[in-house]
Amino acid sequence: MLSQSELVTIMPRAAVKVAEFLKNENKEVSKGGLRLYVAGGGCSGLTYGMALENGPSEEDIITEKEGLRVFVDPFSAKYLKGSTVDYVESIEGSGFKINNPNVTSSCGCGHSFQTS
Repeated sequence: MLSQSELVTIMPRAAVKVAEFLKNENKEVSKGGLRLYVAGGGCSGLTYGMALENGPSEEDIITEKEGLRVFVDPFSAKYLKGSTVDYVESIEGSGFKINNPNVTSSCGCGHSFQTS
């Protein structure tokens, strides 16, 4: 089993942005959080997903960083170990960026990936 501290790191900008989204969705920041997951699909095999949740499920691994709770299911945890989640704003657009050290290749558009 992965320890909570090894799983995912949330950068301060990402934590602030998720807290804003939770408030806009009328979800309690103290009880809710960000679900981060991996699903099959895309041209490289796996894709990331994110969702705002009211709380974790029983089997979730819960990480709390920067005042934000992150919920990760056991299947996704093995693919996300050591990842960093940030929120980036640039001329090209804004959004969440996941830096995942487990990725061995990704598709040309950057939306799907493979691990070893």
